[in-house]
Amino acid sequence: MQTGKIGVTTENIFPIIKKFLYSDHEIFLREIISNAVDATQKLKAMASAGDFKGELGDLTIRVSADKKKKTITVSDSGVGMTSEEIDRYLNQIAFSSANDFLEKYKEQVNSIIGHFGLGFYSAFMVSDKVEVVSKSWDETEPAVKWSCDGSPEYTIEETTKERRGTDVILHLDKESKDFLEESKIEELLKKYCKFLPVEIAFGQEKEWKDNKYVETGKDKIINNTKPAWTLKPAELKDEDYMKFYRELYPVGDEPLFNIHLNVDYPFKLTGILYFPRIKSNIEIQKNKIQLYSNQVFVTDSVEGIVPEFLTLLHGVIDSPDIPLNVSRSYLQSDSNVKKISSHITKKVADRLSDIFKNNREEFEKKWDNLKLFIIYGIITEEKFYEKATKFALFKNTDDKYFTFEEYENLIKENQTDRNKSLVYLYTNNKTDQFTYIENAKNKGYDVLNLDGQLDVHLINHLETKFKDSRFVRVDSDVIDKLIPKNDEKKSKLSQDQQDDLRSVFNVRVKTKEIYSAVPETLDENDSPVILTQSEFMRRMKEMSHLGGGMNFYGELPDSFNLVVNVNHPLVIRISEDLNEKEGKRLQDNSKERERLKDEIAFMEKEHGKKKADEISQFEKDDLEKLRKELETVESARKEILEAYGSENKIVKQLIDLALLSNNMLRGEDLSTFVRRSLELL
Repeated sequence: MQTGKIGVTTENIFPIIKKFLYSDHEIFLREIISNAVDATQKLKAMASAGDFKGELGDLTIRVSADKKKKTITVSDSGVGMTSEEIDRYLNQIAFSSANDFLEKYKEQVNSIIGHFGLGFYSAFMVSDKVEVVSKSWDETEPAVKWSCDGSPEYTIEETTKERRGTDVILHLDKESKDFLEESKIEELLKKYCKFLPVEIAFGQEKEWKDNKYVETGKDKIINNTKPAWTLKPAELKDEDYMKFYRELYPVGDEPLFNIHLNVDYPFKLTGILYFPRIKSNIEIQKNKIQLYSNQVFVTDSVEGIVPEFLTLLHGVIDSPDIPLNVSRSYLQSDSNVKKISSHITKKVADRLSDIFKNNREEFEKKWDNLKLFIIYGIITEEKFYEKATKFALFKNTDDKYFTFEEYENLIKENQTDRNKSLVYLYTNNKTDQFTYIENAKNKGYDVLNLDGQLDVHLINHLETKFKDSRFVRVDSDVIDKLIPKNDEKKSKLSQDQQDDLRSVFNVRVKTKEIYSAVPETLDENDSPVILTQSEFMRRMKEMSHLGGGMNFYGELPDSFNLVVNVNHPLVIRISEDLNEKEGKRLQDNSKERERLKDEIAFMEKEHGKKKADEISQFEKDDLEKLRKELETVESARKEILEAYGSENKIVKQLIDLALLSNNMLRGEDLSTFVRRSLELL
């Protein structure tokens, strides 16, 4: 019997393995089975090259558990190992049997996993003791047993073993006893080994007989050795792709279409990506791409490994250039992974472009389901944006679709403002903003329907890309100011009358929203009172709610402008009625206000002729007294105007109509409006 210490450069490799090398303990089974697959594939390659002339026989890898002995055993019928090979490959961790093998069998090893060696030691994450019993394919060599209890000491001794291959026996520690449960082992096998290229058996098939499940004596094979992505696209039909999708995701809607990746240069990459039907809630859709390395499952947490927007896709990516190491930070910094990520982005964009070019009608039908994915790509991945501009679509309120270029040409003539800026009008709620949309259409303008989850981000992004362009929500201002032209309208009311109307209509402060009355000179046929919301403030609040920072804006109450059309007959009538009822008081107030303003202006002019230290305290106090008197007079005027507005049913009716058109009149206010409407009728 041979004893010795495992050849590692550190004093003890096992704490490093347990704490740092592997982030997830459950991958031990993947590593051991991957090695078994590796050994089996090696034997096949040797047979193909003529170096192994014996019978391959049954190459099924078998997994078994013994609760009494607290062991899990993985058995293969691969190349096996001699005493010298065990010493070299298990005891000297710096070496890897795969490197030697790959050098010798370059032509036959397309599907060799090539990670035998260090991965084996993941077994010690869950084991107090690991035994390896192996018999080489070379019949002249005796069977060997290697044993190690988790310290650098090991033993190697000759033993008896009838069949060629290797048994790895894990004696599980107390913390890992859950891995002995049949359901847990089956869960891990299905997660990590579902598509390995060698059949893996765990237990036996069962059938329902005499009101119970009984074993049939037939191996229960848990994996599909030839998943769809390993076949050539020419060998597959639409139903094959759909069948494989159901194998990956038994529950859910059918996908829209797929992309079959099959690349040999400059790196090897295969896979099938599916476009799911995405309408909202991005988070639910993530982590649906499974990452494999030669059919060995690596991870389904691909954020940072593939571009963010690709995490919305479903399917499989497989590449031997992706390391089997499960450290996400390592994967994210690996140069091969970055190249693969860039290539997949290109393939996805090319596939979408082809579908758009070849069948635009079908593409438009699927746009609502594709939109979220494509917009996500546009705002997060520059290279994708460059390609997506050819097939990304705008949809207007008439449900017509346009590419970015087509839409620009459609609106260029009519929606360019006096500053030569192209204005994209949009709505995010066709129902609530119906009146504003109609007003815009009556002007000959077109309105986009941007009601998606990411459309606020899209708007901000496109404004940085589109030259001399801006996006304006259709309810953010009165129609004439949405796209300002050179035709200025004249007001039928004086500036003083307009200023008074500001206070007359500034009467609604009951709700959490803030309303500011703003007199505007509009066409007499426009609405008398229109509710608008600042594009900038509203967009900042929306960005805040979507997690775009700027929390300050998110905490502010909604603020709206009550635009009062000073040319509308009803508003003019209110101004005339105000003059009739409160004219005398307002005139007296105006005279007093003008007197005080004149005196303040005179004193400020006199003070301006002197240095600060030359102005006496008496003069300063006198000026301050006049200013306070002016504040009192202006406050009195505001009270007169607000009292008039609060008692005037027409004023309140016009305000409520503006709120009603925005679906913002509710509860008691709505009931009051109905009663008042009946009274006015």
